[in-house]
Amino acid sequence: MKKAFLELHIAVFLAGITGLLGRLITLNEGLLVLYRMGMAAAVLWIFDRIAGRKLFPRRKEFWQMMGAGSLIGLHWVFFYGSIKYANVSIGLVCFSAVSFFTAFLDPLLTGRRMVRMEVLLGLAVMFGIYLIFHFEARYAKGIILGVISSFLCTVFVVLSKGILMKHDAYTVTRLEMTGGFFTLLILMPAYLYISPSSTLIPSSSDFFWLCVLSLLCTVVAFSISNRALQKISPFTVNITYNLEPVYGILLAFIVYREDKYLGPSFFIGLSIIAGTVLIQSWRVWRMGRPFRR
Repeated sequence: MKKAFLELHIAVFLAGITGLLGRLITLNEGLLVLYRMGMAAAVLWIFDRIAGRKLFPRRKEFWQMMGAGSLIGLHWVFFYGSIKYANVSIGLVCFSAVSFFTAFLDPLLTGRRMVRMEVLLGLAVMFGIYLIFHFEARYAKGIILGVISSFLCTVFVVLSKGILMKHDAYTVTRLEMTGGFFTLLILMPAYLYISPSSTLIPSSSDFFWLCVLSLLCTVVAFSISNRALQKISPFTVNITYNLEPVYGILLAFIVYREDKYLGPSFFIGLSIIAGTVLIQSWRVWRMGRPFRR
């Protein structure tokens, strides 16, 4: 039980690094995610082939995993768009809206009872984001993209819970990365028409950072996160993922000195969001059953 919780926090820390890598990579957000998912999928297909795992589940479950991958691919496009239109800190803090959406979507999609405290914590997160949106108007477009990103991620996590109860995390991750890659590949001509890019091929520097992003922050982080989700409720997973902006923002402050460009409202909003993470972590540990619904 504690091992799964530790693995989840490792995955969250690795996820926090992705924002910095998104800023380092010069490709636009669509191409960035296309390469990320394609490289991750290729590595996972090779690993699973060598390990002798079953490559194809039943048809219905195969398409469920591919569809879930489409959601996470679109989530990443909006997430990196948020970073590129605003900055790493704004993109990461908007990701915290997953707890708000999960409090409502998880009961709606799975039929479980709505929990009043989850709703209150989700509303507190949205209030923190509102403070940032209201007083940091120059980042409005990035904030909107970030909130859309968090909604897509919420739907993905809730729907993936049922899939992960039947299949190992590595198979699910492989097919989700594959589904996301092919979805973006189909959409890319229209995407590039709407949002043209000066380059389609990554430079040597971009390729290096894409390898780090694909292997460490995708294959490793996504696999252990999915493994943890097999034992942890979607709300607890998503509220824990609110630590992603905390880790990522601290790194952005150190590496890019983004703290110089953010006002007091940002830090007040961030403090509220961090508080919800602490409260939910305390709740699930106090109850002694953090991995049950």
